[in-house]
Amino acid sequence: MKLKHSYFYTLRNDAKDEESISGNLLVRSGMIKKVGAGIYMYLPMGLRVLDKIKKIVKEEMDKAGAEEVLMPSLIPSDYYEACGRIELLGKSMFSLYDRFDKPFVLGPTHEELFTIAAKNVVKSYKDLPFTIYQQAPKFRDEPRPRYGLIRVREFIMKDAYSFDRDEAGLDISYNKMKKAYNNIFDRLKIDYKIVKADTGVMGGSLSEEYQAVTDIGEDVLVLCDSCNYASNIEISEVVSRKSEAVEEKKLELVSTPNMKTIEEVANYLKEDSKNTVKALLMNVNDELVVFFIRGDRELNLNKASKLLGVSEINFASDELIATSNAVAGYTGPIDLKAKIVIDREILNMHNFICGANKEGYHYRNVNVSDFTYDVVGDISNVQEGDICPVCGGKLYFKKGIEIGNLFKLGTKYAEKLDLTYLDENNNQNVVVMGSYGIGVGRILASIVEQNNDENGMILPLAIAPFQVCIVLIDNKDENQVTYANKLYDELTNLGIEVLLDDRDERPGVKFKDMDLIGIPLRITVGKKIVDNIVEIKERNKKDFIEVTTFDLVDYVKDYLKQNKN
Repeated sequence: MKLKHSYFYTLRNDAKDEESISGNLLVRSGMIKKVGAGIYMYLPMGLRVLDKIKKIVKEEMDKAGAEEVLMPSLIPSDYYEACGRIELLGKSMFSLYDRFDKPFVLGPTHEELFTIAAKNVVKSYKDLPFTIYQQAPKFRDEPRPRYGLIRVREFIMKDAYSFDRDEAGLDISYNKMKKAYNNIFDRLKIDYKIVKADTGVMGGSLSEEYQAVTDIGEDVLVLCDSCNYASNIEISEVVSRKSEAVEEKKLELVSTPNMKTIEEVANYLKEDSKNTVKALLMNVNDELVVFFIRGDRELNLNKASKLLGVSEINFASDELIATSNAVAGYTGPIDLKAKIVIDREILNMHNFICGANKEGYHYRNVNVSDFTYDVVGDISNVQEGDICPVCGGKLYFKKGIEIGNLFKLGTKYAEKLDLTYLDENNNQNVVVMGSYGIGVGRILASIVEQNNDENGMILPLAIAPFQVCIVLIDNKDENQVTYANKLYDELTNLGIEVLLDDRDERPGVKFKDMDLIGIPLRITVGKKIVDNIVEIKERNKKDFIEVTTFDLVDYVKDYLKQNKN
């Protein structure tokens, strides 16, 4: 492509309202443009990159034996109602009515439609297994779109679904997809971790996430310094250290005037906050439930919800708290008239401090034998330095962007939509499903987050909009113009993707723009062309080298070969 008469622009200053590095650089480079909160258009350069990512995804999915389809984005609500997901997905779905007042949604996810598609072909065990997939738009009404392409309202997702006769078959399909995902992200040269994750509204027995490691990631990855343990903090298990035999001291009521926070109480009583227990007064299905965890930890709402079998937990209102004898800031489990859930770590604590359900007072030397509770379970977040649940090593944290996920869905959707098959004995069985998603736009954002410098993006060769750029220094120099166009034609005829910057701009502007958009290899045609010399600079290196025009094409071919996937 020659830039002089092409759709191309860049911004010199940082983009407004873009908090992330990737969002800022993608907007500045003219690859994307914000239309509204969480809504972006892909412009020519950006679409070239997106299409290359999609191509790699397609190649690996096809290699794994999956077949491509395309589902509609406009979907009758009935399908989601049949699976009980209207309430589960709630306000995250875009809903609308047609002219006949029939309800529709803009597809946030497509499990239901893929299940319906499978019913067209599945009659007996001979029709299984198979996997079908698409790369298509999804729509979710994010309450807080942010970070450019990382959290948006409209996005491209690759979603695949496998259909098997049993769990053993699902294991095979799942592992095929996992291998395909590893190939995809390895080819894209992303620094990623595979972590155990929550199945969420998708349901199923197992979920793993592919997380791109970046500082701006919204997810907390829990990793071990001694083994390959990797988990999302949402489900990471807290392993409490077993305490040695400790003599239980006499329970003591102590005055703690105006001391409501754990930090205030611990400092006032000259105790470590690890020896305190705090209360969280929550609303669970309009009932007051008080969760007790170690004072220096945080409540894990995901774990707590699963423990109680509910979809949502909120903070209790003053009116709800008033139905008990709990006192905000001074609530404790002793003689508390409310449902009590304790973190299992508390079972190993002795002589700790907690509220006394009395304004201005706490108990010290509290032990589990001093109170009763209704439920116990792992309900708190792990901390860095905690014990690895696999090997006993130390845990540490990284931040990540979820770029892919694998789910063992089981029979959840097949049962509700009556997807069954006849086995060899003519018995009817429910089809077992798997689900596999990749956020294509998030991949682009993640790559930019991981590969940039003060001058712009440093894109891998596999997805850069062009492999090579030729910068023509002087449009009025006939020797430069002639050679630049001759080189452009020669490289193009070799199947190399070439961008020729022949604009009437200063050299500095051209260099900055080529750095900004992340072209891997830059060839500068300047005044030394009369001596058959050009400059070559790799985007990820600071220095340039001089190459003769006689060796140039071979140099470019060697570079592309060495940096190929």
